[in-house]
Amino acid sequence: MNRTIRRASVFTLLLVFALLVRATWVQFYEGRALADDNDNRRNAIETYAEPLGNIVVAGEHITGSARTKGSDLAYKRTYTDGPLYAAVTGYASQAYAPTQLEGIYADVLNGTDPRLKTVTDTVTSGRAAPGNVVTTVDPAVQKAAYEALGDKKGAAVAVDPDTGRILAAVSTPSYDPASLTDANTAGEAWTRLNEDPDKPLTNRALRQPLPPGSTFKLVVAAAALEDGLYGSVDEPTDSPDPYPLPGSSKDLTNENPSAPCENASIRVALQYSCNNVFGKMAVDLGQDKVRETAERFGFNDEEQDVPVRAYTSVYPSDMDRAQTALSGIGQFDVTATPLQIAMVSAALANDGELVSPHMVSRVTDSGGDVLEDHDEDASTRRIVSSSTAEQLRSAMRTVVEEGTGTNAQLPGATVGGKTGTAQHGENNSKTPYAWFTSYAESGSNGKKVAVAVLVEQSDAQRSEVSGNGLAAPIARETMRAALQD
Repeated sequence: MNRTIRRASVFTLLLVFALLVRATWVQFYEGRALADDNDNRRNAIETYAEPLGNIVVAGEHITGSARTKGSDLAYKRTYTDGPLYAAVTGYASQAYAPTQLEGIYADVLNGTDPRLKTVTDTVTSGRAAPGNVVTTVDPAVQKAAYEALGDKKGAAVAVDPDTGRILAAVSTPSYDPASLTDANTAGEAWTRLNEDPDKPLTNRALRQPLPPGSTFKLVVAAAALEDGLYGSVDEPTDSPDPYPLPGSSKDLTNENPSAPCENASIRVALQYSCNNVFGKMAVDLGQDKVRETAERFGFNDEEQDVPVRAYTSVYPSDMDRAQTALSGIGQFDVTATPLQIAMVSAALANDGELVSPHMVSRVTDSGGDVLEDHDEDASTRRIVSSSTAEQLRSAMRTVVEEGTGTNAQLPGATVGGKTGTAQHGENNSKTPYAWFTSYAESGSNGKKVAVAVLVEQSDAQRSEVSGNGLAAPIARETMRAALQD
C-alpha cells in the first residue's frame, strides 16, 4: 500500500471513529436533554395522545380534554369557567409550557408520574392512567370575589384561618386558558395577551407584590406588642402629630388632619389609620425588630409555595431612620402580595398561629388513591402570642365598626379589618393602590375566613380611591360567601 492510500485510510478511520464517538455522546449523554426539550414535538405528541387528568373544585372537574381533528396532537385541554379559575389552574398548551397547577402537576395529569405506574404500564406504553388534582377552592367564594372585582384591575385571596385552605384566589382582568390550548391558534392569543397593557396573564393574587400601605400597620402593631414597647392596644403612645421624620426636614402627616392621632393608642391609630403613630413606632422599635416580626408572618420568604410559588413579599434592610418610619406605614420599599396580607389576618384570626396556606387538598391517581395529602401535611407555626392576636382582632373590629373600614360590616358576623391606601408612582403621581384585609366569623355556624383585597386600578376618581371605598366592599362579598352554610 502506498503512502497516499495509507494516509487516506487512516484519515477515513479517524472520521468514522469521530462519528461513532459523537453518536454515542448524543445517544447516551445528550439524549435525555433532547428528549425533554420543550421544542421536541414528540413530547407534545406523547402528552396529548390521550386525555389529561383533571383539576377538581368541590368535586367537579373544571378542566377536560377534547378530541382534535387533522392533527398529530390527538387531544387538547378544555376549561369550564376558564376566566373564573385562571389564577388557580393556569393553562396547559400544545404550544407553550404549562403554568400554575397545570405546570406543577403536569406529570400527574399526563400519566408520566412514576407514582402512577403499574407493572403493566411500564411494560406496555410507559404511561399510566392520569391522576387528578383536588383543590381547596370554594366555588361560591371564588365566584363572589371574581364578580365583586368586576372590571377593576386587582386581586383577592380568601383563606380558612383554621386549616390554611385557600378558598379563593382571583386576579383581574383574567383570561380564558382555552385560548392558549390549541397549537394552531395559541400564537395569536399569546401575542394579544402579552401585548395587553393590563397584563391579564399576571397572577396578581400570588405573583405581583406591591406596596401594602396601611395594612402593614398590623405587622408593626404586632411587633410593638410582642416587644413590650406598649402593654396593650389601649395604652397611649408618645406620638407627636405630625411626626418629624428623623434626619429629614419633612414631617409624616395624616390623611385626615382632624383625626385624634396625637399620642393615640394602637386601637385609635388603627381606627383612624394614623401615620404618625406607626411611623414613630417603627423607629422606636428599630428596623430589625419590625423585620423579625414581618418575617414570622412570611415576608422575605423566597420559597412560599402554595404549591404555586408566590413572589416574595419584602421588608427591606439597611434603611435609615426616616426610611424605617416610612416602612412602618407600608411604604418605602415594603411590598406584599394579597396572599401575604391575607396570611397576616389569618394568623391573627387563628389566635396567633399560621397554618401554611395551600390551594391543593389532595393529589390522587385515577382510582382516587391519595398520592399527596396537603390538608394533613399543612404545618402550623406560632407568629404572635394569643394575647397579641386577641388585642389586634379587637382593634380590627373597631376599624370596621367605627373607623375607616365600615364598608366591610356584615350582619350576623363578627368582622375586623384594616384599610390601606398605598402611594403609586414618583411623588405619588399615579392612582394609589387600594387595599383591605380582614377576618370574619359567623355568629350562626362558627365558620371563619381571612381575606385580602387589592384594587390596583379602577374607574374611580383619584379623590375617591380608598381601601374602604373600593376594596372593603369586595372583601365583604367574599366573606359573605365564605360564611354561608
